[in-house]
Amino acid sequence: MKIISLVGLVVLSSAVGCSKPNPRVETRLNEDARLMGELTPNPMQGKVITSWVDKRDSTMSTLYGNDAAVNYARRNAEMKYPAGSVVSLVTWNQQEDGRWFGGKIPATPKSVEVVSVGTGYSYQRFEGSPLKRVENTEGAAPNERAAYLLSQRAAVLP
Repeated sequence: MKIISLVGLVVLSSAVGCSKPNPRVETRLNEDARLMGELTPNPMQGKVITSWVDKRDSTMSTLYGNDAAVNYARRNAEMKYPAGSVVSLVTWNQQEDGRWFGGKIPATPKSVEVVSVGTGYSYQRFEGSPLKRVENTEGAAPNERAAYLLSQRAAVLP
């Protein structure tokens, strides 16, 4: 009987001890990294193709794509995306992660680049806060920057 009472007391004290939130850990959204401005649609509603960090510039970037772009990028190494593909590179400044020693998280957005494939190629670049279009080019072939974005290989996912 004593063992059952002891086990019950341990279980009860464990449950009570876990019911309070840890005051040292505050859950919050990273509002600094939110994209605001002239972007339609929001690139972050796409799927991730790949990402990278530029330590020299203290930036981090994620290349997103719509379904057509992601399906193509995961199966092909060329940059001959089918019509209807849209890839978007979002680049953020970095900041220290206050919750993880040595970690970095996105800070304010630095730029967003969008490449749309149709009968030709459209490249747009957005900068500032809120984001505003600063470049818009179209052509039968992708410009140098659009070609670079379209040449990025998809990250291998487990």
